[in-house]
Amino acid sequence: MIRPEDIRQALTHPAPSASSDFDYAPDLRPPPRGLRSAAILMALTEGPSGLEVILTRRASHLRNHPGQVAFPGGKVEETDPSLWAAATREAQEEIGLVGVEPLGALQGHESVTGFEISPQVGLVTGPFSPVPDPNEVEEVFHVPLDFLMNPANMQLHKRPWRGVERGYLAIPYGPHYIWGASARMIKNMSERLEAK
Repeated sequence: MIRPEDIRQALTHPAPSASSDFDYAPDLRPPPRGLRSAAILMALTEGPSGLEVILTRRASHLRNHPGQVAFPGGKVEETDPSLWAAATREAQEEIGLVGVEPLGALQGHESVTGFEISPQVGLVTGPFSPVPDPNEVEEVFHVPLDFLMNPANMQLHKRPWRGVERGYLAIPYGPHYIWGASARMIKNMSERLEAK
């Protein structure tokens, strides 16, 4: 069973190079481009069988990634003093999450939509009853961290994208299909824990 101190220790080591939505589709990688800054919160909470990860399903009316599984997070604003502040602000706005202790950060991730996403990892320190913003979130759910960290649960899938087949990582969990950037950042965490 993975403990918060295991994660904190794993994240003290230097981060490897950034990951990308194009890791499984290198032929589709665009030339170097300016990326906008975003931050997500990989929030961990104590569940009945150990740590769980809080995930959301994005609202189906959103222009980008409608209905997809995601971490709470979004664009870094000029008023955000840090990436951690941006991630926790977004988590509070999207699902009403407050009271999170920082455990560290993962390496950045380049999204297909042109963002450099900075995953911030934290431990929820008290009870949490989600209050999803219906403008952004349709569902809040938890997945056991041990399940997500198990490489046997990670699958390489393909789908058409701009007329060609694009490979991507997926982690199906019950009715939820975790894929793309979210799955890749979960894999980053798994690799950091393995290297600890």
